[in-house]
Amino acid sequence: MTKDLFARHRAVLPDWLALYYENPLEITHGEGRHVWDAEGNKYLDFFGGILTTMTAHALPEVTKAVAEQAGRIIHSSTLYLNRPMVELAERVAQLSGIPDARVFFTTSGTEANDTALLLATAHRRSNTILAMRNSYHGRSFSSVGITGNRGWSPTSLSPLQTLYVHGGVRTRGPYAHLDDRDFIDACVADLKDLLGHTRAPAALIAEPVQGVGGFTSPPDGLYAAFREVLHERGILWIADEVQTGWGRTGEHFWGWQAHGRSGPPDIVTFAKGIGNGTSIGGVIARAEIMNCLDANSISTFGGTQLTMAAGLANLNHLLEHDLQGNARRVGGLLIERLRAAAAQVPHVREVRGRGLMIGVELTRPGTDEAAPEAASTVLEAARAGGLLVGKGGGHSTSVLRVAPPMSLTVAEAEEGAAILERALRSI
Repeated sequence: MTKDLFARHRAVLPDWLALYYENPLEITHGEGRHVWDAEGNKYLDFFGGILTTMTAHALPEVTKAVAEQAGRIIHSSTLYLNRPMVELAERVAQLSGIPDARVFFTTSGTEANDTALLLATAHRRSNTILAMRNSYHGRSFSSVGITGNRGWSPTSLSPLQTLYVHGGVRTRGPYAHLDDRDFIDACVADLKDLLGHTRAPAALIAEPVQGVGGFTSPPDGLYAAFREVLHERGILWIADEVQTGWGRTGEHFWGWQAHGRSGPPDIVTFAKGIGNGTSIGGVIARAEIMNCLDANSISTFGGTQLTMAAGLANLNHLLEHDLQGNARRVGGLLIERLRAAAAQVPHVREVRGRGLMIGVELTRPGTDEAAPEAASTVLEAARAGGLLVGKGGGHSTSVLRVAPPMSLTVAEAEEGAAILERALRSI
C-alpha cells in the first residue's frame, strides 16, 4: 500500500517536495504523543508535524470544538463579522505584550511573514530588509527573498533588498570564539557598520531560535541590543515566532522575551502550534503599523471559523494545563539526558536548545564538517526504533531536530531519549 502511494505521489507532485526516509511512511492517525503508519507501526512523535501538533494528537478539546463548529458553519471569509476570530484575536492581543495590538489571521507562517514584510515596507516606505544569516521565513516569493539558508532558497530574485546580519548562530562564524558579552558587542558593531552603508531599512526580521537552521540561537539579549540601535533610526523589529511561540522554549511564552530588555517587537508573526494541525498563522502589530495600509484587503481563509474554533480550544488547553511549565521541566530533563548520551558519540558536536526545542548537531568526528549522511542514518535508525525526529541545519551543518508535543511526559521523554541514544550509536 505504501509503495503504491509513493509511486502515485512521485507521478503527480513536484520533485522538490521533500520526503523523509528511504521508504517514506504514511501517518494515518495519532493520539497524545504517538502516531501510527499505514502498516500499523506505532511511533513516539518527537517532531509533531514540524512543531505544529503543539499540545497532542487528537486532543479531545480541539476535536470537539472543530466538530461542533463544522456542524454550524465552516467558513464565511473576513467580509463578515466572525465571533471565533474576534475571540481568538482578543486572547492573542492580550498575550502578545504589544501595546494597542491588532491581529490579522493568515493560513500559514509563510503568509504571516509575507504580511509582516508588507506592513513594514509600507509603513517605512523602504524595501530594504535586514535578516539573519542561517534564517528561514517561508516559501513565498518575498519570504524566500529574506531567507538566509541556501538549502531553502531556490532563487536570488526578490522584490526586496536583503542585507544579512551576524548573530543568529552562537557556535559558528567569525565571532564564535568570543564570550557572550563580547559576541553581542561584536554583532552590534557589525550592525551599526552595515547601517552606515545602506539606505534606512524597513525592518529587521529574526527568529529568536532559528528553526529550520537547526535550533540555533544567540545569547540572551542580542536582539534587545539590536533593538536599541534600530529604534534610534526608526527601523522596525519583526520577531518570527512561528516555531518559538506559545511557550515551547519553556522559559518564556514568546521567544523574543529572552531579548525583552528594550521592549517588545513592533511586529510578531505566529503560526504552526496555535492551530494544533489546523491552518492558522497571523501577525500582531501596534495599531499604528497594522493600520498603515491605504488600500482594501481581505483574507479569504485567514480567520475561518473552523480553524479559529480549533485555535481557541487549543490555546485554552495549553494555558489551563501549563504546558509552558511542562516544556521547561520535561524539556530540561530531555536535553540533559541527550547530552549524557551524546558524550559517548564522536559524531555529536553539540546538543543545544530550550524547553522542547532541542537540536543535536552532527559532524564528522574531530572536525566541524557537517555529516548529513550521519543525520540520515540516525533518522532511519530512530524510525526503526519507534521514534520520529526531524532534520535541519544551515551552512555546513547537519542537525537532528527534537520538538515533541508540549504535553510530553517524563516517561515518554526517557523512552525517546533511549531510542535516540541507540540510533546515535548506530552511526
